[in-house]
Amino acid sequence: MSTYANLPAPSPEQGLNRYLQEIRRFPLLEPEQEYMLAKAWVDRQDSQAAHQLVTSHLRLAAKIAMGYRGYGLPQAEVISEANVGLMQAVKRFDPEKGFRLATYAMWWIRASIQEYILRSWSLVKLGTTSAQKKLFFNLRKAKAKVGALEEGDLRPENLAQIAKDLSVSEAEVIAMNRRLSGGDASLNASVGSEEGASQWQDWLEDEDSDQAGDYAERNEMDARLTLLTRAMDALNDRERDVLTKRRLAEEPVTLEDLSASYGVSRERIRQIEVRAFEKLQSRMRELAVEKGMIVPA
Repeated sequence: MSTYANLPAPSPEQGLNRYLQEIRRFPLLEPEQEYMLAKAWVDRQDSQAAHQLVTSHLRLAAKIAMGYRGYGLPQAEVISEANVGLMQAVKRFDPEKGFRLATYAMWWIRASIQEYILRSWSLVKLGTTSAQKKLFFNLRKAKAKVGALEEGDLRPENLAQIAKDLSVSEAEVIAMNRRLSGGDASLNASVGSEEGASQWQDWLEDEDSDQAGDYAERNEMDARLTLLTRAMDALNDRERDVLTKRRLAEEPVTLEDLSASYGVSRERIRQIEVRAFEKLQSRMRELAVEKGMIVPA
């Protein structure tokens, strides 16, 4: 892939708000445009097509990166790592699998950011347990759940609940909370100094999407995504289309709309969806056995 010499890059000198404004000038792609560009990259290694795929998703990378505030790391560097993950996703993206690039890329973006955070924090080393990594990435969300975001040290009842929820000791919660609490910033703080600058909350990921993720489970999630992508080959074109639009799209298409599109009844679309899902599960199970991820029944 090309070096992306003309790719915008965040920097302290430039100002983060200016970078966010700059990447907004790149248009989002329609599904057909995205498919043709991805095909151009896969078939001909067209670097211009790859560049356009990357730039059209820079806002996605920045938005996910904003969800990793509070770790005491330069936000510009976190966004840069997100962009690295995005480029890796574009490099490996297969448009024939039926997924949109954004769906595929978010896993690479999160993985790249999380690896950067773990490299940067001496507290979290390779020998750290999965439970401690879970605590590292989920403490702030756990505090929000018990209404303790604005506190210093946690109250005993909140401390006990968080330790239980995250399967760590209370001492580990105390130590991590004190380590992380210094980096949290107000959600109403401006991203940049320019007049009319955006606030952090304008760029945050929806908490329901679990953007902080769980590093301990990342490899498993990546493996499942790979299995899912390969298993889609077991479906015919109509099954893949129906399943993707009904169960994998950010905004699922209704049975009524699909029935009109295919000229069949809603019940027939429902049957195709159910059958496709069963075939997908079966194929994923077969692949998991081949990979040694599960023991055959």
